[in-house]
Amino acid sequence: MNTNSEVTREIIERFHAAFEAHRPEDLDDLVGEDCVLENTAPAPDGARYDGREACLDFWKGIASSANLLFEAEEIWASEDRGIIRWKLRWGENETERVRG
Repeated sequence: MNTNSEVTREIIERFHAAFEAHRPEDLDDLVGEDCVLENTAPAPDGARYDGREACLDFWKGIASSANLLFEAEEIWASEDRGIIRWKLRWGENETERVRG
């Protein structure tokens, strides 16, 4: 893994850890001004969030929710790109989860 990929992976792991630990304040140093988030809700096309503040507000709401449990399935980084495959649970039943 080259240096760029290592830096990207470290940032992606810190991002995911903020959700696992329910520490929304840990996201402050990880989201850039040109961030764009495309959400899956509301159907059919989801909402779009443009800019650092909009993305932070959305993600901090999720990260601060104690009843949500994120579990990483895979974290991948190459150069300046990273991907986290995860499971999100909000209950005990098998139907109370999604993957993303």
